[in-house]
Amino acid sequence: MVMGPTHAVSGAAAWLVACAVADQAFGYQQSAAAIAVGTIACTGASLLPDLDCSGRVLQNKGGSTVARTFGVASLFVAECVEKAALGIYKITRTKKDKKKKHGHRTFTHTWLFAILIGIGTAALVSNYGKAAVIPIMFILTGLALRGVMNDWARKQGWWVITLLSLAVSFGLYQLLPGHHSYAILGAAVTIGCIVHTFGDMITKMGCPIAFPVPIKKRLWYEIGLPKKWAIRAGSKVEQKVLMPVFTTAAVGAMLFLLPEMRILFTALLSGD
Repeated sequence: MVMGPTHAVSGAAAWLVACAVADQAFGYQQSAAAIAVGTIACTGASLLPDLDCSGRVLQNKGGSTVARTFGVASLFVAECVEKAALGIYKITRTKKDKKKKHGHRTFTHTWLFAILIGIGTAALVSNYGKAAVIPIMFILTGLALRGVMNDWARKQGWWVITLLSLAVSFGLYQLLPGHHSYAILGAAVTIGCIVHTFGDMITKMGCPIAFPVPIKKRLWYEIGLPKKWAIRAGSKVEQKVLMPVFTTAAVGAMLFLLPEMRILFTALLSGD
């Protein structure tokens, strides 16, 4: 079983709740377009760490949800990422770290990776503006669609996701202003990746988020819940508890960000 849909919905919830908190507590208001772009980016980025789980490229099979998003192309990227992640692991592992034959849940599942890819994203969009935003959003939109609508996307095939991502990217190109700073996309990507690691930390495998900080003489110490509290990917807890909670949080935050709903909510609290 996979956690792709849960990762995706948790990413959307995290960004929308963060926007609502920033609006209410710090007066940081964003346009509807900016909120939509950030939400899509964070949702898609919440699947990015699983690029280290590849499948069979030539057969277009296997791999993680994110690896299957764009068919053979994304499977090939996942293959490269997994090999690179495994290489980093082998070079840096200590005697206390266990041996691995694959790169899954290694470098891309660290907070160092989350920070670096966020900085890289911010640098690209800051230097190249919409010219960088559009291809980045094409990729992240595809990941978001593949994650949120996993069953539907699997039945339709990768080419439908690709066409929808192209359509969204073209729409954004028309909608977004040319002279604007989109550096906040970097924060959305970093938050999405970190939210993913929190999701993995509640499973039985844990996650090496602290690399390269040594813990108990290990650089790849897998931090997570005690075994008796940890859940299994695809379990009833994930489906019946986590998904409804994240969905409710996302919808609630989205409604709160609507000016009309915020006025109504304020009026109800004040008793007017």
